[in-house]
This record gives sequence, C-alpha cells and structure tokens, in this order.
Amino acid sequence: MKALAEGLYQLPIPIPYPLKTVNLYLLKGNGEVALLDTALDTRTARGSLELYLAELGLCFADIKTVLLTHHHPDHYGLAGFLEGLGARVYLHQEELSRGHLFWRAPETFEEASWRLFLEHGTPEEALLGIREAMEKTRARVHPPQSPIPLQDGAVLEVAGRRLRAVWTPGHADGHVAFFLEEEGVLLAGDALLERVSPNVGLWAYTRENPLKDFLASLDRLAGLGARVAYAGHFGPILNVKRRVQELKGHHEERLEALLDLLEAPMDAWSLSLRLFPQELDAAGRRFAFAETLAHLEYLRAEGLLGREGPPYRYFRA
Repeated sequence: MKALAEGLYQLPIPIPYPLKTVNLYLLKGNGEVALLDTALDTRTARGSLELYLAELGLCFADIKTVLLTHHHPDHYGLAGFLEGLGARVYLHQEELSRGHLFWRAPETFEEASWRLFLEHGTPEEALLGIREAMEKTRARVHPPQSPIPLQDGAVLEVAGRRLRAVWTPGHADGHVAFFLEEEGVLLAGDALLERVSPNVGLWAYTRENPLKDFLASLDRLAGLGARVAYAGHFGPILNVKRRVQELKGHHEERLEALLDLLEAPMDAWSLSLRLFPQELDAAGRRFAFAETLAHLEYLRAEGLLGREGPPYRYFRA
C-alpha cells in the first residue's frame, strides 16, 4: 500500500494475468471510505484487500462507496460482493446496457459474441479455447445488482474530496476517469497506462468504432491539465500530454502495419496472428483478435479499407 496524499491510498492487488497487479485507490475522509475499482473476486484478491483495509483499521463493511472505472473483470469483479455489504456502486450509464449486461446477463450477447469470432476467421479449435477461458473468468466476477448510473461530468463529493467523472470511451464503452481538480490528480483507470498501450477491442456488445473513441478520449485527457495520473496498472504518469502523444503514435504505427499486411484480402483472425506474432494463451489471443478488429474497422470507417463477406475479409480500398 502506498499513501499518495492524505486520505488517498494506492492498493496493488494480485491478478492472474500478465499485468500481475491491478491498482485500486482508497479514499478516506470525513468519516467516509470509498474505493475506486475492486479487483477480481478471487480468494487472493479478497485476502489482499482485507489486509490493506486492516492496516488502516478498516473492514469490508466500512466501504460505503465504490467507483468503477469500467466493467473489465480485474476492476469490477468484487463490486457485487461490496454492494452486498452495503456499498453504493457507481458505473457509467453507457456500461449498463453493454459491459455490465455482458456479466449480469451473459445470454444477451452470447450468440452474437461467438458469431463475431467465426465470421472473422477464427478457427473452431481456437474458439473453444477462448470459450473455456471466458468461463473461468466468469467464475471470478460478482456483478453488482443495482449500480448507480454515472453521467459524464458528474461531480461527486466522496470521502472529503470532489471528483469529476470524465467519460473516456475506447478501452471500454463506459470507461470513466475521475479527476480531483483541486489537486490536479487524475485517477485514470485504464484510459492511460505508464508502460503499455491499453487494449482497444471491438466486441459484439461494444460501440462500432472503439479506436476512434479511444483517440478522442486521449485528447480529452490531455486537455484536463492534470499534474499527475494514477492508473489502473503500473506506476504514475507524470506527464500526461507526453504519454497521450506516445499512445497516439503507437496506434498510428499499428494502423500502418495493418495496411502493409493487406497485400491481398485477409480475415481479422489471420491478421491478428501477424500483428501479434508472439506466443499467447487463449485469453491473450482473444484480446489480440479484438484489437486487430478495432483497428480494421477504424480504417474501414476512414475509407482506407473495404470488406467482403461474411465470412469477412478486408482489402485496401
């Protein structure tokens, strides 16, 4: 645990993914305790969070407010557990009919999800591995039953602090960063990361052009004037504008790489194997596919690619 300021703490929680840990942020003041993001619902995560709370003389039931940056399992998985103990859970309204519903009522998107993979060239054997990985993840997610919808720009008075919700779609449709304007501190979730580019994936339940959303969100974050950003993984970002430019440059390179690969029509799955040639497990290969698809659809919306099918293949326009 690291104290970032009086009443503001960073809690790194282990997760069984390549990023190793997820950063939660605890706010304590005016007799109130709030938690930003929750980690997965695993025994390890619960135990780690419980120990951090104990260091501060707290227990789970003391958390009265949960602020979720987005619906991804490593940020959202314990939200239902804490809600059951009396916490109010806030989630951006865009997530309610999309990411939240993906966990709360999985049958809503199940058929469309698997069809998306198959129509874009995913082999049956690879899809079987992806489905098994998803079942394992679902067992680690405890969705909240009645999250309170957040709107862009909403100002919350939480634990003695004023936080402004900044809608930053792209990594997730309803991703929200929370800006402590008086302190110049941005709690960025996964909209910005210090070392890697946040995954930007197109799924069956997402908005149609997540990469366009993500690039616009980066510009919005750069314009906030934050002196420091604390992210969902890794360390602090001390120069937000510079990191924004680095991430935009990264995606420009990826778009150019895809155009170079399309000497002949090709499906998204085959392109993902070339764009991400490293060894990946089923979960990693799922993210690689969704990120490739997001970039392809961005290029198609820009008029640089065409698409034929289904099964779909992309070609230079």
